[in-house]
Amino acid sequence: MALQNLFRLQFLKAHTDVILHCSVGLGKTHIASALGYTAYLAGKSVLFATAVDAIKTLAAAQVASKLKVELKKYLSPQILILDELGYLPIDKHGADLLFQVISQRYERGSTIITSNRVPSNSGRKYSSTTAPLRRRFSTDCSITLKHSSLKEKATA
Repeated sequence: MALQNLFRLQFLKAHTDVILHCSVGLGKTHIASALGYTAYLAGKSVLFATAVDAIKTLAAAQVASKLKVELKKYLSPQILILDELGYLPIDKHGADLLFQVISQRYERGSTIITSNRVPSNSGRKYSSTTAPLRRRFSTDCSITLKHSSLKEKATA
């Protein structure tokens, strides 16, 4: 699926998930935000969160015995954008919480994930706990952005 086609929002009808992955500074977050904004203008519900913030929020809710309530916030939007998966390491508990969100969203809504890790290599950074996450997204839309980083150009 070409990047331009994503903005037609056809992936929402089939609840297809999208992974945008490339090195730092190529615009993954910008593209994901633009997709979310386009969907919002089309009347769709959208939630944006960094993966780490989502994990922290869910972990705090679990400690407060309010995990089920907090999970609903991540399960209800038609599009959930999880930004920066792979930027910081995730422990087993965090991966388990994130997996709950992603697995329960399956065929209920689309999830857009941005990552600076190529999916096949991401397990090396975390551990085997993210294997279910990688399998979950192996059949959906994955787009690798390949251009010079804007941040790299600014420092050159």
